Amino acid sequence: MNAGKWKLDGHYLESCTCKDACPCLHLGNPTEGSCTGLVAWHIKKGVYENTALDGLNVVVALHTPGAMADGNWKVVLYLDESGSQPQRDALAKIFGGEAGGHPAVLASFISEVLGVEHVPIHYQASDGEVRLRVGQTASTVVHANLGQDGKPVTLHNHPLAVAPGFPATLATSESLRHQAYGIELDTGRRTAAYSDFSYTGP
Repeated sequence: MNAGKWKLDGHYLESCTCKDACPCLHLGNPTEGSCTGLVAWHIKKGVYENTALDGLNVVVALHTPGAMADGNWKVVLYLDESGSQPQRDALAKIFGGEAGGHPAVLASFISEVLGVEHVPIHYQASDGEVRLRVGQTASTVVHANLGQDGKPVTLHNHPLAVAPGFPATLATSESLRHQAYGIELDTGRRTAAYSDFSYTGP
């Protein structure tokens, strides 16, 4: 593996077609039999070798025919078009799994990359809400689920985690859309989650 040292800290979102709490997080089967969704990362502070990655965004649209832990993911990778070529190259290496760390674990589930695009990505996280827009192709808006004390419901120590070590805030999508590469989404009132994340590699 020919990859330099890197570190990313930021906020992530996942929004999918499962109803209620997503069984995939517990290595279960998707509620709809298959799972289709978006996973997005906003990098608050990041560096790959000497290339700063602060403020950039990455999104993966994915479809899996069964349990996510069984692999066979088909994905589209969207990289922030505001990044320079060295920044885009660094993000492609990291989120394509070539640079080690937890993204390489996630990439090991992928069987086919349908496409890689550079597009405008808008990611906004505020108190209890996350909004994502990926060019004209994809979008989602999610709201935190509130518990008996009025605070967000969180999930800890789940075995299939995008952000290991961080409690995931469970949420519900207001809308979820993607129209490209045969990954078709146009729904809402489905499961979502978000949290901070921290990755290092290789």
